[in-house]
Amino acid sequence: MDINGAKQRIAQLTAEIRQHNHNYYVLSKPVISDYAFDMLLEELIRLEREFPEFAEPDSPTRRVGGEATKEFQQVTHRYPMLSLGNTYSEEEVREFEARIHKLLGDQAEYSCELKFDGVAISLRYRDGLLVQAVTRGDGVAGDDVTANVRTIHSVPLRLAGEGYPADFEIRGEIILPHASFGKVNRERIEEGEEPFANPRNAASGSLKMQDPKEVARRRLDCFMYHVTGDRLSFATHYESLNAAKSWGFKISEHRARCGNIGEIFDFIRTCEAVRPDLPFDIDGVVVKVNSIAQQEMLGFTAKSPRWAIAFKFKAESASTKLISVDYQVGRTGTVTPVANLEPVRLAGTIVRRATLHNADFIQSLDIRKGDTVYVEKGGEIIPKITGVDLSLRPSGTEPTGFINACPECLTPLVRNEGEAAWYCPNETGCPPQIKGKLEHFISRRAMNIDSLGEGKIEMLYDHGLIRNAADLYTLRPEQMLGLTKVFTAEDGSVRKVSLREKSVANILKGIETSKSVPFERVLFALGIRYVGETTSRLLAERFRTIDDLAAADVQALTEVEGIGERIAQSIVAWFGDPKCLELVSRLKEQGLQFRSEGRTVLSDKLSTKKVVVTGTFSSPERRKEIEELVGLHGGKNISSVTGNTSFIVAGRNMGPEKLKKAQELDIPVLSEEEFLELIR
Repeated sequence: MDINGAKQRIAQLTAEIRQHNHNYYVLSKPVISDYAFDMLLEELIRLEREFPEFAEPDSPTRRVGGEATKEFQQVTHRYPMLSLGNTYSEEEVREFEARIHKLLGDQAEYSCELKFDGVAISLRYRDGLLVQAVTRGDGVAGDDVTANVRTIHSVPLRLAGEGYPADFEIRGEIILPHASFGKVNRERIEEGEEPFANPRNAASGSLKMQDPKEVARRRLDCFMYHVTGDRLSFATHYESLNAAKSWGFKISEHRARCGNIGEIFDFIRTCEAVRPDLPFDIDGVVVKVNSIAQQEMLGFTAKSPRWAIAFKFKAESASTKLISVDYQVGRTGTVTPVANLEPVRLAGTIVRRATLHNADFIQSLDIRKGDTVYVEKGGEIIPKITGVDLSLRPSGTEPTGFINACPECLTPLVRNEGEAAWYCPNETGCPPQIKGKLEHFISRRAMNIDSLGEGKIEMLYDHGLIRNAADLYTLRPEQMLGLTKVFTAEDGSVRKVSLREKSVANILKGIETSKSVPFERVLFALGIRYVGETTSRLLAERFRTIDDLAAADVQALTEVEGIGERIAQSIVAWFGDPKCLELVSRLKEQGLQFRSEGRTVLSDKLSTKKVVVTGTFSSPERRKEIEELVGLHGGKNISSVTGNTSFIVAGRNMGPEKLKKAQELDIPVLSEEEFLELIR
């Protein structure tokens, strides 16, 4: 084919494949077979390889994935991505509608739509081309995941139609449909990985993968729900979504304009009824004032728009029988009772087990074998028992007594004064603790060996190849190739999986890369009891080397702000154990980082400030990130509210005692948004 012919054919194929993508992924109306589509795509890939000068910047071939990235760059949002106010109460929806009416002094029309259970994303388009995709992050800044989002077929790389702004953003939700979720989990099981707990976790994990080619295989989907930008010409939100649909975006058909509270609740009940039949997860309905002029009049609070509210569906509940109670041992030795249940369908999955938390929880509900219990999914993820139907209790049952020895290694359990949990003190000889410590060691916020996971750690442990973290660094390909593990699926079927060459190569590459992880994260990865990420950073800043830290006594440790006596004693005890010292010595020999280059700071805005971070945030990781930001801007994290406290960063459900003390001492209490504004 000559140059002119190639140029014309590439342009023709690009337009044709783009339209087939839209037909299949947005309209759900394919007009050619998968095979015919694949043939067209293969032809385009071949021609672009031969004539790269004619490949368009938004070519469909870019969806198969580009170069892998090790880090995602932080991007500040042009328009903050605020979260919506949530409610489970119909009364609060009525109050919202009445408040809107009062503030406007007039009736309002509402645009109602599904609340997708996925990962929020902001897409920026310039001259009709996708130029950037950024996650919500903290609402002020997020991660640039453009390369990964380009692999999602329902996201247009080039807009269709006309009338779109020259430069605008559109917000939406990236989801993993049920069919893709099932496929991903089957593949993870076959690769020796632990399956994802739910589609939302799987979507989030997929979006943060470092290789776009792997993201492309996940078959993510994306619904858009909000157009934003300067000088937009739309009169209503509903109109903006219709326009976005004409430009090629995937907009849900489940939306409605509602003129009053009755119509709003009709839409909510309709969505709740169709929810089980949808091919993806939703967790509620979003109600928005439709008029954009009225939205601007209503404005925003520090956390959310005044013109919108999210009504979340209540957690689904079911009743079933308690068959027995097992006891699981975590990486720190904590023993958690788990209920074995008669299988029951709950929120789209079959539930067979649920947590019983601790001995006090069992005693408070007086849970007994044979009881009929009520089960919910906390946040629709983790099954939990919420009550017992005493009217159905069989006669002659006995109270459930907590075990007194470790179910794995038979070591007598201990319970520290003031703590609810019982734990096994046999840290270096109890199999679940050893595996748990290894899983902690490889985790993202520790050594970040992302090619390993729980399943592969268990496989390596069960075959006798690893007994502590240092063993990872002596693994050889021939030891691992062909290792097998047997999994029992939810349906009771048994699968046998093996490690293949690609998996082995990825594991060894990840282990080698981890040798560059900085000292503070290596210290956190060691899993010393009570030493979390913030404490690890403080210790690395103060002592600089692992040898100096190992030589410190309780007094020297407690002189570090934020380190109390309990933490200090735990550190001294850990370094007093010959097995732990041997582990450190072996890791040193393998080239891990045990020396700090000094404290990294972004600014001195919080210099001399002592900050308490308390309450519940969007996730445990979010709280840790806020604590890290305190340190990065020159501040000190402290745990108790005292006269020396500069201010408090409070999430939801701040402890009443801390709040009372803060009020007595006149200490400022900042929201997460106010804190972020302070350090910007």
